[in-house]
Amino acid sequence: MIICADLHVHSKYSGATSEKMDIRELLTYAPLKGINLLGTGDALHPLWLKELKETLEEVPGTGLYKVKGSSVDLFLVVQTEVGTIHEVKGKARRIHHVVLMPSLEVAEQVADVLGKLGDLKADGRPVFNIEPAELVETLLQVDDDVFIFPAHAWTPWWSIFGSIGGVDSLEECYGDKSHKIRALETGLSSDPEMNWRVSALDRLALLSNSDSHSPYPHRLGREANVFNLKKPTYQELINAIASKDPSKFLMTIEVDPAYGKYHWTGHRRCGVSMPPEEAMKRGNKCPVCGRQLTKGVEQRVEELADRPKGFRPPGAIDFKRLLPLAEIIAECLKIRGEARLYSGQVWELYMKLVNRFGNELNVLLGASLEELEAVVPSRVAEAIVRVREGRVIVRPGYDGVYGRLILDEEERAEPVDRKGQTSIVDYLK
Repeated sequence: MIICADLHVHSKYSGATSEKMDIRELLTYAPLKGINLLGTGDALHPLWLKELKETLEEVPGTGLYKVKGSSVDLFLVVQTEVGTIHEVKGKARRIHHVVLMPSLEVAEQVADVLGKLGDLKADGRPVFNIEPAELVETLLQVDDDVFIFPAHAWTPWWSIFGSIGGVDSLEECYGDKSHKIRALETGLSSDPEMNWRVSALDRLALLSNSDSHSPYPHRLGREANVFNLKKPTYQELINAIASKDPSKFLMTIEVDPAYGKYHWTGHRRCGVSMPPEEAMKRGNKCPVCGRQLTKGVEQRVEELADRPKGFRPPGAIDFKRLLPLAEIIAECLKIRGEARLYSGQVWELYMKLVNRFGNELNVLLGASLEELEAVVPSRVAEAIVRVREGRVIVRPGYDGVYGRLILDEEERAEPVDRKGQTSIVDYLK
């Protein structure tokens, strides 16, 4: 069975998260996107855990859940994100970790243990003043099948390799429990190609998830993982990830890393952004105000890389770069402003496409230009195909500002070499 999985989301109980981030909303929007396996988010928060227990029921013998009374084909895996604060070389390191669990009962047990180390009610994403190695040990003592991996690995704040609160190696983070870490989440501002440049990461599976704070499909499932599982179960899922078997772990779906909010180095207040070479030439100082720039993911990868751009390790899992459909439509319609992705005009075209082709991933990956033009204006149809083929410009995001799709300059964009990227259209049919 082909599984499109987004394994890292949040609930309405996490800070800066939509109040609509609940199970019913997720049940509505995940199928629109094409996601059929979703993390529960925030499974340690007592109020959310209570809702999960009341709303979900286990698919017998699988360790996965479905919404009670629903016929929607959506599985859920018990998941949370937690933060740790520890010290390395005299500096506080703040790291976020994604945790997958084999049942809600295990989540209750984990909550009992971690609740003694921090306040689980304060936020859906709790923080503990402990070493990451202690976190791993504690979780695995509760249940050997708990699966832990670093979240959004390169984001400047709260990530393992972040320029502000991170470290330089897996071992500096997880210590003598590093061998228990089998995967890493690349985050929106990096993709597998960037991570392949760091040889120390070769043994890890590279996962891509949305880390969504909103149920809407321009956020939910914007990054995902595609698996081919004999049967959708928790153990099959974890084994597919840990083994990096390309017959089971088919590929990841990525936004163009330039779309991410921290791809380039920059200073939001001054509207300044720049590539790594320019930032280093300027000593990472803002040319407008002279303050320190927020170091972007591309620059941070450059610091740790021991391989050239374009290197691909043997046996690496494939990936495909896309952009959210609503983003493409809004740019075609030249709708501006923070609320542009919620525009009625955008949603009208979005739903026409989804109703015709089944879900957003089918639209982005499989619909031909001629099929698209039968549903939406040619400019929108052509833009969807250009994004699919890597023939668009994305102005890089920086310092918390999302990157932006630029269509008016598309004639300047040359086709991008996407070595190793395999279409999943056939798998999704």
